[in-house]
Amino acid sequence: MTPTLALTLSLVVAVIVFGLKWLAYALTGSVALYSDALESIVNIVAAGAALIAVSVSRRPADSRHPYGHTKAEYFSAVLEGVLIVLAALAIVREAWPRLLMPEPIAGLSTGLLISLGASAINTALGWFLIRSGRKRRSPAVIADGQHILTDVLTSVGVLLGIGLAWLSGWWVLDPLLAIAVAFNILWVGWRLVRDSVGGLMDESVSEAELADIRNTLNHTLEGLASEGRVLEIHDLRTRRAGPRTFVEFHLVVPGHTSVEQAHQICDRLENALQASMDGVAATIHVEPDHKAKHSTFRIG
Repeated sequence: MTPTLALTLSLVVAVIVFGLKWLAYALTGSVALYSDALESIVNIVAAGAALIAVSVSRRPADSRHPYGHTKAEYFSAVLEGVLIVLAALAIVREAWPRLLMPEPIAGLSTGLLISLGASAINTALGWFLIRSGRKRRSPAVIADGQHILTDVLTSVGVLLGIGLAWLSGWWVLDPLLAIAVAFNILWVGWRLVRDSVGGLMDESVSEAELADIRNTLNHTLEGLASEGRVLEIHDLRTRRAGPRTFVEFHLVVPGHTSVEQAHQICDRLENALQASMDGVAATIHVEPDHKAKHSTFRIG
């Protein structure tokens, strides 16, 4: 499923889940269930923002955006993180008076069942979005799926805590759970903003992806070096922009190598990278051996 369709599905499901969770809150008056419902509003807004961002990011490169529009996805993830922070503050504001003056909760059996059903729907959606996002290399879809699964974990904690309050009569657990949910989603919001800012700041790919790139280049160079066509690679740099991975490096060849031969070597390296990883765009600077400047990472 394409990122656009995946996020459209997320938006529709988020509206349904919010309706169920708000119904559970309306039946019980529980501030913990209120916190759970409020996070679903964030899911709706975030899914809508992610859908717009993905639509923009899929536009082809143009004269003003020669590298494409792929970074648009990071803006939606930043927005989702900010919305999570606002939701957490709203939850604390609602829960604080109940913490000072706990109140019994009515209609819990029906409310808990409704909330449990909503959480089951979210579980299936969250796993689907993460799997789809990884397959399509879409940060916005992955972020949406991770947030939804976090919502499920907090929902389960809320349901267990409210059940315990119901059995024990410790109604102070209701606002305490709401505040615990607020702090948990604050942490999620921070992680989302941190990862998205890293993408906007051209942060390098992960160590695992960098190791894959190095291994691919090393394997390809073995054949080229045995033919005496390549001496080494250095100054390897990487960055991520949505579903695209940009790889740049300097390629050192013998000084007598012709332009056509150097072009063929670059093609072999680019094809090897593209075969090992989707969405790779390589930029290669060719140097004759007597002009090479060695620094940072070297292969060969």
